[in-house]
Amino acid sequence: MLSLEGLSCAACVAKVQKALQAVPQVSQVQVNLAEQTALVSGNATPQSLVNAVQQAGYGAEVVEDQALRAEKQQRKTTQEIHQRKWQGFVALGFGAALMLWGLLGGSMQVNASNRPYWLIVGVATLLVMILTGKHFYQKAGQNLLHRTATMDTLVALGTGTAWLYSMFVCLKPEFFPENARHLYFEAAAMIIGFINLGKMFEAKAKQHSSQALGKLLDLTPKIVHLVTSQDTRDIPLSEVKAGMILRLQTGERVAVDGTIREGQGWFDESMLTGEPIPVQKQRGDKLSAGTLVADGSVLYQAEQIGEQTTLANIIKLVRQAQSSKPKIGLLADKIAGVFVPVVITIALVAALIWFLYGSTPQFSYALVIFTTVLIIACPCALGLATPMSIISGIGRAAELGILVRDADALQKAATADTIVFDKTGTLTKGSPKVTALYCFNDYNEQQVSEFAASLEQGASHPLAKGIVQFNQEKGFSIKALDEFNTLQGVGVSGVVDGKNAILGNRTLMAQQGVDIQPAMGIFQQETAMGATVVFLAIDQQLAGMFIITDPLREDSEQALQRLHQQGYELIMLTGDQEKTAQFLAKDTAIDRVIAGVLPEQKANVIKALQQQGRKVVMVGDGINDAPALAQADVSIAMGSGSDIAIETAELTLMRHSISAVADALCLSKGILRNMKQNLFGAFIYNILGIPIAAGLLYPLFGILLNPMIGGLAMALSSITVVSNANRLLKFKVQ
Repeated sequence: MLSLEGLSCAACVAKVQKALQAVPQVSQVQVNLAEQTALVSGNATPQSLVNAVQQAGYGAEVVEDQALRAEKQQRKTTQEIHQRKWQGFVALGFGAALMLWGLLGGSMQVNASNRPYWLIVGVATLLVMILTGKHFYQKAGQNLLHRTATMDTLVALGTGTAWLYSMFVCLKPEFFPENARHLYFEAAAMIIGFINLGKMFEAKAKQHSSQALGKLLDLTPKIVHLVTSQDTRDIPLSEVKAGMILRLQTGERVAVDGTIREGQGWFDESMLTGEPIPVQKQRGDKLSAGTLVADGSVLYQAEQIGEQTTLANIIKLVRQAQSSKPKIGLLADKIAGVFVPVVITIALVAALIWFLYGSTPQFSYALVIFTTVLIIACPCALGLATPMSIISGIGRAAELGILVRDADALQKAATADTIVFDKTGTLTKGSPKVTALYCFNDYNEQQVSEFAASLEQGASHPLAKGIVQFNQEKGFSIKALDEFNTLQGVGVSGVVDGKNAILGNRTLMAQQGVDIQPAMGIFQQETAMGATVVFLAIDQQLAGMFIITDPLREDSEQALQRLHQQGYELIMLTGDQEKTAQFLAKDTAIDRVIAGVLPEQKANVIKALQQQGRKVVMVGDGINDAPALAQADVSIAMGSGSDIAIETAELTLMRHSISAVADALCLSKGILRNMKQNLFGAFIYNILGIPIAAGLLYPLFGILLNPMIGGLAMALSSITVVSNANRLLKFKVQ
């Protein structure tokens, strides 16, 4: 990631993006105007990227530490706010004094008696313009050298033309008719004042929009309590190493990821999961950096530190998502690429028409038209419309425990009409328990349990964990396992204690020719009650049958009802038996159940729905869900799920709740609506503002915009876009 300096509008973004994309071995570039950052993918050297940005006329440095970058950005923004504030007030104060002179009856035209005074005013105006608007002229000069144009070019051209015309009138009044000797010194100063104040308010709003990410960065303490065999002492967080034992007390935040070794406590994980209720944790439980000890005291061992913690990964994902662009934003980017040259052309053409066909004094009117068109055109609002909505919306999503990998997923989620849920671990709690064990053919409970647990000892599937946990609770042992095989979607096989054993569903037993007729009565009864049945066969003979139940999450029923009322079609997709799935779905708002689906078939189900014209959201948590997640239009993974599911998904829910799915979809609609409002406002402003500035209303109503009004309108357009985006920071899900 690069930290950028000097970007002022969408044209700057297009320029930097083009420069970075031209660097060899760069595969992808995401430039963020609001955050002044560039996220670059590829194998290019950092120095080559910095050089490319500098050659384009902007500042850049490589971000080594996110917290340090955020601190520097905060200082820069605070400095910019202070600088723009005094520059704005000085320029407005000077311009207002000149305007007041005219309003109180003073002459704003040059004549023989007042000419020396106006020459002094002209020099004073130049000094004020340099003092308060030097940055506009410097950047415009750099743009000229690089043969490009940005917002700074428009401001410099507009104010510079107004001052040059006025100064020329003062120096050579005899070249102008008497009625064309009006001066525009006050307009040049006040335009710079209005734009500076607009940029100040814009910077304040941007600072506010980055608060969500700032809160995440502030979650880790600077000092930790290190426990050694001799004593307990405080050390800086930067000195913490994996394996160290750290002490935590009530009111303190967890510094790094780790595992509790001693003690217990209640931990507030709301900033990571959005869940306000503290969670009890004790010896052996995992802790995440940034969480707060609400009550209790523990000793824990540091495991993941620095950029490897869950919190660091969340910050990285949020930063990456805030730099990404949805498809709706690409239209603004294309327009921004040609916006400034087109505006300059329109200003020249409009001025020429007024000079040739306008009212007298033609030159004076042409100047007003030229200046006003340049000043009122606002590529800033266009450039900020999408990024500000994304930054605010993704920041709010992080507060709700929703991690967004790519902003385009939000646009797609907002237009989805079908939601497909995996069953185990997504709709259900994902912690199945063995509620009954039936034995057959002279095998006893210990033999069946030990054989099954031995087969499942290294597996990560929730059903496997339930069987291993049952074996542990019974105090039974684990036997040696050889020739282990995963039979995808149906079960596992291996050699345990010298005997061939298979463990899985009814389909597997049929494939292997195992007679399960003696168990069919119990099987049908249990599956009708929503239980999952797992068979164990030893040497081709039925040995046992596990009855496993995995109840729905507490909020699943209510959340599904909420989604159903919002008009989504809800589908349960599972590899489980039809009866088990139907039993779970019968009291919920699930519209369809698709059961008995193998992992590789799940993606085909999603594809079939898409071929019917549906926009599909897939919600899953397991390794077997990864293909379906990749196929879906929008993929959502439960944060408690497998790493591959989370890596594949575009949205990750840190809160283990189906309500978070409803929240994510509701928020995505809010963000898309906000982006459309901003883009509409920016487009309409320019579509209406530029023709009015060009004098369209003059023949009909005699209305001609003053360049000062253009400067005020330009400032207000940017402030409006940023303020509207900031409403997302307080977005309330319905």
